[in-house]
Amino acid sequence: MSNLTPKEIVSELDRYIVAQDSAKRAVAIALRNRWRRQQVAGDMRNEIVPNNIILIGPTGVGKTEISRRLAKLAKAPFVKVEASKFTEVGYVGRDVESIVRDLTDVAMSIVKREKQTEVQALAETLAEERILDSLFPIDGTHKRTEAEEARHEKTRERLRKKLQNGDFEDRDIEIDVTEEAGPMMQVVGPLGGDDLGMNIKEMLSNVMPGQKKRRKMPVSEARNILNDMEADSLMDQDELVRMAKDRVENNGIVFLDEIDKIVDEGSGGSGPDVSREGVQRDLLPIVEGSRVPTKYGMVKTDHILFIAAGAFHVSSPSDMIPELQGRFPIRVEMDKLTVNDFVKILKHPESSLIKQYMALLGAENVTLKFDTDAIRAIAKIAAEVNSKMENIGARRLHTVMTTLLDDYMFDESSGRKKTITITKKLVDKKLKDIAEDQDLSKYIL
Repeated sequence: MSNLTPKEIVSELDRYIVAQDSAKRAVAIALRNRWRRQQVAGDMRNEIVPNNIILIGPTGVGKTEISRRLAKLAKAPFVKVEASKFTEVGYVGRDVESIVRDLTDVAMSIVKREKQTEVQALAETLAEERILDSLFPIDGTHKRTEAEEARHEKTRERLRKKLQNGDFEDRDIEIDVTEEAGPMMQVVGPLGGDDLGMNIKEMLSNVMPGQKKRRKMPVSEARNILNDMEADSLMDQDELVRMAKDRVENNGIVFLDEIDKIVDEGSGGSGPDVSREGVQRDLLPIVEGSRVPTKYGMVKTDHILFIAAGAFHVSSPSDMIPELQGRFPIRVEMDKLTVNDFVKILKHPESSLIKQYMALLGAENVTLKFDTDAIRAIAKIAAEVNSKMENIGARRLHTVMTTLLDDYMFDESSGRKKTITITKKLVDKKLKDIAEDQDLSKYIL
């Protein structure tokens, strides 16, 4: 787990996300508190629960990106889910417990990759031996003398070097490949076939392993399969499960997007409002702390960090059911992006939009340059369009940049070396219609 200080976390987030200082500060403290909790001894550690966060603001201001980058910094399992995809029992939708199952699957993938790295060298050596055995089978019925054994080892070493040099890549060998069992019937219920608790395939996957089948393939293809098989055999599966569950329970992060879609102003009565309140009540045990069945066993959710986000145009967090409100004590109002913010978004992040387009056209041997006043003109137009139509935040820059560079992205495919400079005059000319068209419908994402 990362032990970055809050200031270091904010500094890292600043590399990718412009503005939103309050939100960065809140998530930095939340992440550091997870590390602090791990340092606490005794029963007190279990009493310290995460301070879950609600980020309030329009789309495109960085809510999702902050959460995603936070998870990367923490090297933590992370899932993003849309709250509007969940419904209460009796309505078609997703089972809220699938959040935890998805998070556990992510954690398992993370720890498996880490362990694979540790055993990779040995796995490759073992796979190499199996390839040599398949290419040049050994007669096990004949007992070799010491001299014969020495000659055999010398020959095998020579063959191993030829294998490592790629001399046998196209040679076919036969290997035993474990194939997954065929499709199984899945439990189907009022919540929908995809997400009702544990489906039969998950429950039986450990007791009905896939069958081995002998397949013929070239060495180049067999090597990767054998590497993975040997790596799996070297890893302690019980240890992987233990590590994955520990990562989820102590470091897991869930991003609940569009939480405002399950909240209604003055919610009450019947119909859709009841469904939305039902979703909140379904989410409550997960956020509050419960045990969820997964294919790796029961997983506790008491210390998973939940970050919720929503625009809250027609409702507010205070319209949530009181029990759920209490589980999100930290609320942060996200700032609307200004022209200056758009300029920074275009220029400064490590994967800024301008750098992305430079890289794309660079593949065609084209050097793309932007004058400083051209960048400000792009930012100004994006802000103007957001003010006239629905405010989609930084995503508007994609619309503007796509329109601005459309001709170059279409025409530049010859590979001839050239330089294209984007000037303010060019921006004004190409984006004139966007700036003046009051309808703007063709430019809406």
